[in-house]
Order: sequence, then C-alpha cells, then structure tokens
Amino acid sequence: MSRSRPIVLGISVLLLVLGADCSGDRASPLDDLAARSADSTVERDVPYVTTSDSVVTRMLEMAEVAPGDVVYDLGSGDGRIVITAAQRYRARGVGIEIDPVRILEAREKAQAAGVADRVTFRKKDLFEADFSDADVVTIYLLPSVNKKLRPLLFEQLDPGTHVVSHNFEMGGWAPDSTETVGPSTLYRWTIPETVPDSLTR
Repeated sequence: MSRSRPIVLGISVLLLVLGADCSGDRASPLDDLAARSADSTVERDVPYVTTSDSVVTRMLEMAEVAPGDVVYDLGSGDGRIVITAAQRYRARGVGIEIDPVRILEAREKAQAAGVADRVTFRKKDLFEADFSDADVVTIYLLPSVNKKLRPLLFEQLDPGTHVVSHNFEMGGWAPDSTETVGPSTLYRWTIPETVPDSLTR
C-alpha cells in the first residue's frame, strides 16, 4: 500500500506535464483563437465596450428597421446589434470588426441564435469597408472616429439611410433626434439629398 501512492502521484505529474485533460473537455475554437491572439496586438481606433440589450433595442427602433433591411454595424464587437436586427425584424445584418476574436465570438452567437443565414461578419478596418448597400448603419465609436467616418457615410450611403450612434455625435452634423436610455445617449441622423460642403471634410 505504501508504494502505490508514489506511483499514482507519478502518473498524475506525467499527465500534467503532457498537458492531458482528465475531464475530457476540449477548448472551444474561440478559446483557442483568444489564446493564440493574446500576445498579438490588434490595432483599433476604439476600445471594445459592450452595448446593453435595452440600448440595442432602442437603437434599432430609432433606425426604423424593417423586414428585409440591410443593417451594418461598424465596429460590431460580439455582433449583438446585427443579430438582434435579424431576430426581431428579419433584417439582414453585416458586422464590420477588426478583432478576429470578436468575429469568431459573433459567428458563434449568430449560430446559437439561429440567424447565421442572415448575418455576416467581416474582419475589416471600417475605413476600408464597403457598406454602400446599407439601409441602416449603427455605430458605437468615439467622436474623433465619427468625424473621420462622416465623409464616408455621405459618400457611400443613399439619401434616406438612417445612421444611429451610441453616446457620441458627428461633429457639426446635427442629429434628427436624440434619446436617453439609462446612462446612454442615442443619436439618429438621416443621409440628406444634398450634403453641405462643411460636412464632407
């Protein structure tokens, strides 16, 4: 009996050294990608901060999303805005996101929500993205990024397209409407027929 304990201990140590998982659980693709990305730097203009469900709901209501609309979220994070648009309104959604970990997370959530056939997530710098087919654009960026993005919105989007921002304005472009949801302020704009020169730069 006294000699069995060192043998068991030796086997346990060997399993640990070899990295064996006695539980039988395997890391998910998301965990694997997160681990491999931990030491790499993903360049971003905006830190990742989640948007509450109540704010997501109101942003889509303000945008007047309708069935069949194409909703783009620029800086889509975990994909909750376009996933909700697909679930509630049967819209089609496109998320533009630069972080591959967030992209994989969003795809997993879309699959779990049963809307993977109606949403797409693209790893892309939002300033290099084509979102010209959007009926609605949502953003949760920063004032400086919004201002830099503004000329692209005017360039790519058709008149009448709605743009909704969480918490931050668009410089000198006055919103159509502003609402408060808890601690958040939401802004909505409509792409005009004629864009003032002062807003295109």
